[in-house]
Amino acid sequence: MNAIQTEDLTKYYGKTRGIDHIHLTVRQGDFFGFIGPNGAGKSTTIRTLLGLIRPDHGTAQIFGRDAVRQRAEILARVGYLPAEVSFYPGMRVRDILKLSAGLRGRDCRKTSGRLCERLQLDTSRRAEELSFGNRKKVAIVCALQHDPDLLLFDEPTSGLDPLMQKEFFEILRERNKAGATIFLSSHILSEIQHHCTCAAMIKNGTLIAEGSVAGLLGTKTRRVSIRGTVDCSSLPGVKDLHRTPESTDFLYSGSQKDLLRTLLRGDVWDITITEPDLEEVFLHYYEREDL
Repeated sequence: MNAIQTEDLTKYYGKTRGIDHIHLTVRQGDFFGFIGPNGAGKSTTIRTLLGLIRPDHGTAQIFGRDAVRQRAEILARVGYLPAEVSFYPGMRVRDILKLSAGLRGRDCRKTSGRLCERLQLDTSRRAEELSFGNRKKVAIVCALQHDPDLLLFDEPTSGLDPLMQKEFFEILRERNKAGATIFLSSHILSEIQHHCTCAAMIKNGTLIAEGSVAGLLGTKTRRVSIRGTVDCSSLPGVKDLHRTPESTDFLYSGSQKDLLRTLLRGDVWDITITEPDLEEVFLHYYEREDL
């Protein structure tokens, strides 16, 4: 059974596009990255999966249950972290965590205590005293303390310092190893590349690529770095070229034979050809005019 399955999932806000005919599959046990800039439709997708907003067309299923008709059953198995969080003023952190657990009918004190210790969260602080980063920590504990089967996290690391980001992803890896499915929305591509096994890219509310992270990186495009003097600007397939008097760097998707012939005509003393990173692949997809 898939953890997430959508068919033609569509949501418009009046005439404004939210998401358009999203076909998405996330298998149980995946560590899945959902990539796109602000406004691409990431948050709309997640809120529709949770049944927080009703789609105009199409369906979404979580563990085989309909996101609209069986929302209560779904929410019992899901931990959700929104991109922006707020809490009732006057409440202390420990009371917020107790309220969140109580809404689920669970005693989560043991798990929440461990999480607060790992995230260095002071549970005696009041909500209005918390920095943005500490509010995010509280929301992370609320999302994790009931040991959900599916984690839906929307831009989770904004506000966290590098040490807390490292600890946060260590917690997620532990949960994933224990069997939880993780769906992580982010515009920070290094997070997806370093932590996720599968990913999908969204542009203007439409999926433009989906697959394993290794597969997305395994394009024919290569990063070429040359030390020496050679003119590669006229080669078909050259993109994002940067040149100095003694070096040339560019993305290349053309013929390897054409590249070698051009290099032989120049004065080259060193060349490195590598796979592009996820950011370069992402920009390649986003700059295509046919998408």
